Amino acid sequence: MGKKGGFPGGMGGSMNFNNMLKEAQKMQKKLMETQEELADKQTIVTSGGGAVSVAMNGKRKITSLTIKPEVVDPDDIEMLQDLVITAVNEAIQKIDDESAAAMSQFGGALGGLI
Repeated sequence: MGKKGGFPGGMGGSMNFNNMLKEAQKMQKKLMETQEELADKQTIVTSGGGAVSVAMNGKRKITSLTIKPEVVDPDDIEMLQDLVITAVNEAIQKIDDESAAAMSQFGGALGGLI
């Protein structure tokens, strides 16, 4: 007569599932903590040799923008615009790179649980 119901392998299968569930919960907690840390992290980038400085948080919100007075030339607004755009884009790229690196630790482990 065969076994009815339950997981294949009897009690051992059930214990393995419970262990997997606990590991998934630990990983979810660590993932949430990592996301919070990344959101709170401040990234500061400069362009034009420090003429323009942009501070951005992990949510990609600019928290400060500093422009040195000597780069404000009414006859060359395009240069100032380019410096600001460069600094903002570099800050976004830096945040994206740091986020990808931090989240990569979860990629392989998640694949094993799914």
